[in-house]
Amino acid sequence: MDFLIVVILIIWLVGTIIRTYRQARFYQIEEYMGGRYLRWVLARRDRWLPTRPAGAWLVGLLLALFISDAPGSFVPGVIGLVASMIAVWPPDEGEVKKGFKPTARAKRLLGAAFISAAALAVAALLVVNRLPDVSDVRLVAVMAAGFTLWLLAPAWLVAGNGLMTPVEAAFRRQFIARAAQVLDEVRPTVIGITGSYGKTSTKTYLAHILNGRYKAYPTPKSYNTLMGVCLAINNDLANDYSVDYFICEMGAYIPGEIQRIAELTKPTISIVVEVGPQHLERFGTLENVARAKYEIIKALPPDGVGVFNWDNPYVREMVERGYPNTRLAVSKEVDPANVPANGPRFIASEIEETLDALSFTVTDAQTGESERFVTPLLGQHNVTNVLLATAVAVQEGMPLRDVARRSRGLQPAESRLARQATPAGITIINDAYSANPVGVVHALRVLSLHRTGRRLLITPGMVELGPMMVSENRKLGEVAAQHATDVILVGAQQTDPVKAGLLAAGFPPERLHVVATLAEAVTWYQNELKAGDTVLFLNDLPDTYSS
Repeated sequence: MDFLIVVILIIWLVGTIIRTYRQARFYQIEEYMGGRYLRWVLARRDRWLPTRPAGAWLVGLLLALFISDAPGSFVPGVIGLVASMIAVWPPDEGEVKKGFKPTARAKRLLGAAFISAAALAVAALLVVNRLPDVSDVRLVAVMAAGFTLWLLAPAWLVAGNGLMTPVEAAFRRQFIARAAQVLDEVRPTVIGITGSYGKTSTKTYLAHILNGRYKAYPTPKSYNTLMGVCLAINNDLANDYSVDYFICEMGAYIPGEIQRIAELTKPTISIVVEVGPQHLERFGTLENVARAKYEIIKALPPDGVGVFNWDNPYVREMVERGYPNTRLAVSKEVDPANVPANGPRFIASEIEETLDALSFTVTDAQTGESERFVTPLLGQHNVTNVLLATAVAVQEGMPLRDVARRSRGLQPAESRLARQATPAGITIINDAYSANPVGVVHALRVLSLHRTGRRLLITPGMVELGPMMVSENRKLGEVAAQHATDVILVGAQQTDPVKAGLLAAGFPPERLHVVATLAEAVTWYQNELKAGDTVLFLNDLPDTYSS
């Protein structure tokens, strides 16, 4: 029996290691935030107590206890061994959108987690071996210890992260110090960009426009955390003394994050795109969001330049604070012939949107100059993003006509209203990166520009909107009913408000489908749609929201 006791515990330990490794993907998605990750785990019973492992463990334990055998028989132990193997056998993970990235930090964390679990397993074995081998006491004890070890896999990740905190802090300090040294050596003009949404697109457009005269380097993709910014600096800016402008996207989940990025990069130009309910779940109120975004303006020197979206009331309030001395605001809602005192300088009017182009007239209210902008972008919200980029480019010495010329070559940022046709003749509009209450309306308007064939919307709805999540998703359904002929909702629970909005707006129930995974939605459109039809992918939630 002693040999089987050891083998059973080893099986549970191996299962624990496998489960811990698989859980690391979700811990990574939650950005190594232990509290947030554990709340996600505990939110659903099947995440912390899956049915098959619990059932196999319980049945095996009961069978081992109640099957009558001769003294010294190995049968109870064999039953416990088989039950343990069934319990820890890893299930099919199903659809995986974002696989685990074995970064150096992740490897250190996993190493600490595995060691913690192994140490507890050894301690459990020592305790079990001290127990009397009467009425299968040791078998019961080792099964209980093994199941507990396996059940606590999420806790081992958090514990491993905690153990590595001093080490990670040291690495972070070194990484940040290196990035600061690179910036001090290369000395580019730093342009900071933040906003609840629109910052990546604005960054992309600004880089393209500035590269018509200068050399601009934007942080890649959506690198907008302190470590992501440091990674971009250390990997791409180091020793590149030809860079004139470093365009730094700055994101935040909690107050102070933008301030820390700004303390490192020291921007002399800062752009605030939008303040909205994105990540409201974390900030609590829009006022808290606005305070966090204003950190990028507070970081400017008095002679710096602040660039603001006048049309957003929270951002307009930032303009009215009077800092810094040079403040440039843009608007697509103000009449260029009737600009209020101390109002926006760059104004878009006569906006026209087709499937071929987004065109509008930009007026510089300070000089009276106007130019017609024609871009291949989709979505009227991009007018604001282009205006913000225009304000910076003109401020940095580019004539408005040159900016208008460069705007003809603008391309959408990755997975942000990017359009392409499949070999089967179906048009795909990819707006899957994220979704917000402003952007979804414009994306649906783009969908409705397609007049031939069916217009299919595939969406899991919007998340992290805090107390506004239900109402905003219901509005999404109501607006979608006006523009889509068919809708596929991904994930029944989180899309229930979208479904309610669709049906309340009179959307035909037979054209509404609810599926569990994005893969099912893709299979449906591939089987049902034909040439001339259009599909809008609106948002794509991470695996932590999967059913």
